[in-house]
Amino acid sequence: MTEAWRILVVDDDPVFAATLAQALRRRGHTVETAAEPNAALAAARLSAPDAAVLDLKLDEASGLSLVAPLRALNPEMRILLLTGYASIATAVAAIKLGATHYLPKPADADEILAALGREADAADTAPPEEPMSVDRLEWEHIQKVLAEHEGNISATARALKMHRRTLQRKLMKRPVRE
Repeated sequence: MTEAWRILVVDDDPVFAATLAQALRRRGHTVETAAEPNAALAAARLSAPDAAVLDLKLDEASGLSLVAPLRALNPEMRILLLTGYASIATAVAAIKLGATHYLPKPADADEILAALGREADAADTAPPEEPMSVDRLEWEHIQKVLAEHEGNISATARALKMHRRTLQRKLMKRPVRE
């Protein structure tokens, strides 16, 4: 991204959104921010952004719900999903819905701009040399089954043959880092 872009930042954390917006502005981009899906769509209709940076969890909503409407407003829009709860299942869902890229938090402005500038199929990282840990595999599997059951914890617990409260405790934890 060498030219200045119009970027929409959608995050329910006002400090993170303001900090990211300021960092992007310092790099010469025009930035609009929104904290919830309706405000984000209204801002996108007014400012016609070239790119959007969406948080996966927006209070009670999901950033995934914004991908299709934003893509409908501008099929060429670069859409990046950010999340503090990264999993392969949500990354796959984001890409299937039309997101250009997916990054785990914390990500700085340079990483975000680099991801927005890459082509969707560009693979710039080699596959890992070592397989995932058992704990990480468990986290990924739980996220996959949760996505298959549209976020329904009770249905996910039944599918995993796990007590619902045990599943809730596992979901409250941060994902296992590799």
